[in-house]
Amino acid sequence: MSKISRWIQRNMPTREAMSGNRWLAPIAPRFLSPELWRFTRRSVPRGVALGIFAGFIVPLGQIFLAAFLALPARANVPIAALVTFITNPFTLPFWLLVANRVGRFVLEIDRDGVTTSFGREVTSGRWEQISWFFQTAGVTAVGFVVLAIVGSAIGYVVSSWVWRAWIGRKHRARRDRRRASAQESGLS
Repeated sequence: MSKISRWIQRNMPTREAMSGNRWLAPIAPRFLSPELWRFTRRSVPRGVALGIFAGFIVPLGQIFLAAFLALPARANVPIAALVTFITNPFTLPFWLLVANRVGRFVLEIDRDGVTTSFGREVTSGRWEQISWFFQTAGVTAVGFVVLAIVGSAIGYVVSSWVWRAWIGRKHRARRDRRRASAQESGLS
């Protein structure tokens, strides 16, 4: 876990870096509030959920959307910004395929059964290609919305569990150190 924590610390945006951004300048005083940068049991899961939501909803400018959403939600801004990288240029083809499949499942659209309001005009030539493109894009967009909502909920629950387990492990280790120290001092 130390490799992961080092990678996160190395790649997590800092307050100074985000305060220098010209797009965030209008809200910088509120945005740089220390409570939004603390790692607490409530702010971290909120940040994870908002980061996943922003990562799936907006293809460009995800970090800014996550930062703006973190203000009213009192979520951890660095975590929200970092989690938006769930969708990046390397993972986008995978997520496009998943979103298309999820959208098809939700909308129950069969590949061969295209019915539109254009009727017969769509079944031949250029209109058929345009109809196919908009149908596929719409299905994929619906899939991304479903992924954003479901992914945010799952991310919130999983990060809450992970946070609780991590803190519990730290408390147990501290308690064990105290017991060992008390036993050593009692034996001496």
